[in-house]
Amino acid sequence: MELKKLTIEAIALLKKLIETPSFSSEEDKTALLIENWFKDHQIPFQRTKNNVWAVNKYFDETKPTLLLNSHHDTVKPNSAYTKNPFEAIVEDGKLYGLGSNDAGGCLVSLIATFTHFYHQENLTYNLVIVASAEEESSGEFGLNSMLSIIPKIDVAIVGEPTLMDLAIAEKGLVVFDAVVEGTASHAAHPNNDNPIYKLIDVLQWFQDFTFDKVSETLGKVKMTVTQINAGKQHNVVPAHIDLVIDVRVNDAYTNQEIAQILQENAPCTKITPRSLRLNSSSISKEHPLVKAGIAIGRKTYGSPTLSDQSVLSCQSLKLGPGDSTRSHSADEFIYISEIEEGIEIYVKLLEKVLL
Repeated sequence: MELKKLTIEAIALLKKLIETPSFSSEEDKTALLIENWFKDHQIPFQRTKNNVWAVNKYFDETKPTLLLNSHHDTVKPNSAYTKNPFEAIVEDGKLYGLGSNDAGGCLVSLIATFTHFYHQENLTYNLVIVASAEEESSGEFGLNSMLSIIPKIDVAIVGEPTLMDLAIAEKGLVVFDAVVEGTASHAAHPNNDNPIYKLIDVLQWFQDFTFDKVSETLGKVKMTVTQINAGKQHNVVPAHIDLVIDVRVNDAYTNQEIAQILQENAPCTKITPRSLRLNSSSISKEHPLVKAGIAIGRKTYGSPTLSDQSVLSCQSLKLGPGDSTRSHSADEFIYISEIEEGIEIYVKLLEKVLL
C-alpha cells in the first residue's frame, strides 16, 4: 500500500512540475515543489541554488554511496505544440506537458523510490538523491556543481527516459568551432582563394573522416557539421567561414584525444573545442546494479544521447521511464503506466542491491 500511495503522490507531483515553468537556470519554483515533497514526508533536505538533495536516514560514512539523480529543468517548448505545454493533460493514459517525459517522469519516480527506502536500516549502500538544475543547458550550477558538496559518490543511477532498459554506456559530446580562411574581395574581380569554394573539400573531409576505434556498446564516434556562417552581402567574397561541428564520442576515446586528432588532421585554419568536460560514461556489465537489472528482465544498450552522466567520474547507469524519442518533441507526453512501472522496477532493482 505504501508504494501505491507513493506512486499516486509522484504522479501528482509531476503534474505540478509540468504546470510550473522551469527553463534551465529558472527552476526556483519547481525546486520549491520538490522541497515540499521532502517536507511532507518529513525527510531532511538541503538546497544549493536550484538543486535539492537529501540522504537516507541511516547514512553511514563507512559504506559506499549510490546517487539517484534526475533533473527538473526543461527546454523551451517548440512552436509545433498543439496543446498547452504548461497544462498537465491526461488523455488515453498519456500525461501531456513540457518536461513530462524529459525528465519529470524519471525524477518523480526516483523521488518516490528514495522515499520508499529512506527509513530502512542496514542498507548495503547509502543513498543520495539530487534533483538537479541546468541539465538541458549543461550549465555551471547543475549536477556538476554539486559533486563537491554532496557525499562522495561511488556509483550512480541517472534518471532519463530509457523505457526502463539499462543504458550501460553513453556517448560524450565535444562541440568544435572551426574557421576556413580565404581572401576577401569584390565579387566582380577574380579570386582564387574564395573560402566558400574551399569549403566544398572541407565538408567532404568531415563527411568522409572516420575514427578508428569502435566501441562494443556505443559503436562509432559520430561527427556532424551542424552550422555554417559566412558572408554579409552579395558583392563581397568573405575572408572566412565559421563552422560548428558536433562530435558524439564513444567510450574508446577521451574528449582530449578527439580534440587532438581533429586539430592535427582537419583541413581548417583553426578548430577549437568549446569544452572537454562532457565525457562518455559507462558501467561494467558485472556491476551489481547491472546484474540486478538483467535478473529482473531488463535489456542493456548504449545510449547516443547526452545526460548528466557526462559530469560524473564514477560508474553510472542511465535508467528511467519514458521514451527518449519523445524528448524535446511537440506535445511531449509520458504514459501514466510507464511511471507506475518505473517506480516498481526501480524498487525491485534496488532491493536486490541494497537489502
